[in-house]
Amino acid sequence: MPSEQTEAAIDLEGLAGITEAVEAGAGLPEVVRAAARALDASLVLIDRSSAVLAVAARSSADERALMTDAAGVQAHELRVGDAVVGRLRLRGRGGDPSPALLRIVTTLIASEVERLRAPERASEAAQAAFLRAVLHRQVTDRGDIAARAAELGVDVGDGAAVIVVRAHHYAPAEEDWRMRVLAAAERAARAVVPGSIAAIDELALESAGQVLVLTPVTEEPAARRAAEAVARELQAALHGFTFSVGYSRVALDPADLYRAGNEALLAANVAVGQPAGDADGEPAPVLAFESTGAYRLLLPAMSEDPGELQRFYAETVEPLVAYDEQYETDLVQTLETFLECDGNVANTAQRLFTHRHTIRYRLERVRDLSGLDVSSTDGREKLGLGLKAMRVLGIAAPRGPATERGARGGRVPRGRQER
Repeated sequence: MPSEQTEAAIDLEGLAGITEAVEAGAGLPEVVRAAARALDASLVLIDRSSAVLAVAARSSADERALMTDAAGVQAHELRVGDAVVGRLRLRGRGGDPSPALLRIVTTLIASEVERLRAPERASEAAQAAFLRAVLHRQVTDRGDIAARAAELGVDVGDGAAVIVVRAHHYAPAEEDWRMRVLAAAERAARAVVPGSIAAIDELALESAGQVLVLTPVTEEPAARRAAEAVARELQAALHGFTFSVGYSRVALDPADLYRAGNEALLAANVAVGQPAGDADGEPAPVLAFESTGAYRLLLPAMSEDPGELQRFYAETVEPLVAYDEQYETDLVQTLETFLECDGNVANTAQRLFTHRHTIRYRLERVRDLSGLDVSSTDGREKLGLGLKAMRVLGIAAPRGPATERGARGGRVPRGRQER
C-alpha cells in the first residue's frame, strides 16, 4: 500500500495535469480527460440543462453505464457559489477517489464550466430580457423592437410568431428542471427555424415552468412545425412532466409581437385541458391560436383586464375547484363533460364510467356551491364561460393523478369514495 506521501505526490501530479489543461485553454473535453486520470475514474460532465459537455470513458458501454444509475456510479453537483452549473457523473476504476481530491477536482471543473459558459449565459440573459420586455409590453416601439432583436441576431422585420410552453411536473423533479425545459424547447425550435430564441417567463406561476419562444417566420405552417417539434422534443427528453404548447398567428409588424405573445399564451393555457402525450411517443398537446374557437373572444379580457376575467372565474367555477381540491371530488370534470354532452346526464355518466345518480348528485353540489343551476340556460352559459375563463387564466382542473398515463378510464383509485 503506498504511503501518504506517495498518495499526495500522485494527487499533485494528477492535479497538475488538470491545471495545465485549464491554463492552456484546451477546453472541457481535455480538462475532463485530465480529471479522469487524476481520479482514476470514468467521467461524464453534464451541464445544468442535462446536455453532455464532455466524456472520459473506456468504452461506449462504460459511457452508457455512467449515464444511468449503474452500480458504482456517483453523481456530484458542480457549484460556483450558490449556483449549480452542472453535474459530474463518476465511476471509479480501482476504488473510490479520496474525498479531498474529489472536492478539488470538482471545484476546478465547475470553475472552468462557469468560465467557458459565461458568454453563453450573457446571451441567454439578453434573450430573456428582450422577450420579457416585448411580450409583457415593456417596450412597444416597432423600431426599438426590431433593433433589439437584430442585436440578438434575430430578424423580425418580415414576420415572427410566438410559442408558449407550459410545463408541470407530477413526479419529483430536480431543482433546475425549468432550465431543462428551456434547453429542450430552444434546440427543437432552432432545428426547424434557425434564429429562434427562448427564455423562461419568470412572471409565470412558481408551480409552472413557462417558456417563451420567438420564431422568425413569415407563414403559419413554419410556426406550426416549430411548435410540433418543441412538443416532440419535450416529450422525448423529459419524463415525469405534462406539457402544453400554444403558438400564435404570424405577426408581420414587430409592434404586434405583444399581441402574438398573448395569443400563444391563451392557446397554451387552453391546451392544458387537452389530453397529454403518452409514453408511446405521442407528443404533448399543441394548439394554434386560430384553433381555440370561442376562447378567442376572451383574449382582450386576458391581455387588457385579466382582473375582470379572474373575478368572473371566482364567481362561477372557483368554488368547484376549491371543493375538488379539498375533498378529491370530480365536480369540475363532471360539469365540463355534462356541458360537452349537451346537458345529457346519461351520456355524461357513460363517458365518466359513473352511475347517473352520481352525476345528478354532483350537479346538485355544483348548484349549491356556485349558485348556478345547470338545468337553466343562464346557469349553463355562466358556468360554461367560467370554465373558459379558467382555461384562459391557465388554471388546470384539479384532476390530479386521474389524468396521468395508465389511469383506467381516466380515473385512478383515490382511497376513499365520494359521498
